[in-house]
Amino acid sequence: MSLLSVAQMNSQNDIEENFKVIESLIQQSKAQGSSLVVFPENFVCFAAGKQRETAEQFESIQKRLEALAHQYQIWLIAGTLPCPFRPDGSVIEDSRVRTVSLCISPERTEARYDKIHLFDVQVGDAVGGYQESKFFEPGTDIVVAQTPFGNIGMMVCYDLRFPELALHLRARGANILTAPSAFTYTTGQMHWQLLLQARAMDSQCQVLGAAQQGWHGEKRQTWGHTAATNSRGQVLDLITTERTQLITVPFDLQEQQQIRESMPLMQHRRLVQFG
Repeated sequence: MSLLSVAQMNSQNDIEENFKVIESLIQQSKAQGSSLVVFPENFVCFAAGKQRETAEQFESIQKRLEALAHQYQIWLIAGTLPCPFRPDGSVIEDSRVRTVSLCISPERTEARYDKIHLFDVQVGDAVGGYQESKFFEPGTDIVVAQTPFGNIGMMVCYDLRFPELALHLRARGANILTAPSAFTYTTGQMHWQLLLQARAMDSQCQVLGAAQQGWHGEKRQTWGHTAATNSRGQVLDLITTERTQLITVPFDLQEQQQIRESMPLMQHRRLVQFG
């Protein structure tokens, strides 16, 4: 059995201040015996309109995170970072960037996932409408990272609304799904916990939802409620208070295998065409 930590943050636009919080959360998770800590979306810098500026620091930020993982001998899901180049190294020419989640071991970066589903929606909050595709280029590849405690299927925020992604990750061998997020207060209140549980039930994976919480600038408010589910879709732990903190939950590969064998959803799945 392994222990896995999931963080809740209220990141702002000061990278150095955010890094102080990041290191403190790593220290807490390590003290609790965790093998992994999952950070939220935009965890190093949460600043509207500054994605490209932050993206220019992608490689230096990555090195700092790798150094922390090595120092504390812990695995990190490095929430999301804006990145100006694709996985093959080609530069994105139209001033957009990619939303990148990194899986970092104590030795190196083991995997990179570029967010596939972009949040182009109308929401009844102070911002009103979101158009991520104006600032971000979507990724195209699904990613499963191998770790000593289980295979991690990497997702980001809006990806949670698409069950086929979770199912593809499961088919690729995922045991755990990570979901760094910055759900709006409005959509989070309606759907956040439901989506975490639904994706766990669909895939029979443990789901770790790391969330931003609170105000970021004058208009953007995020829901928080960092949570973790087991492979049956039951909530193992959920943060309901408004502050930076983390939860630590157990993960047992053998128990997960028993769940999957007792209800073999993947073997029972049928492709049916309607209409």
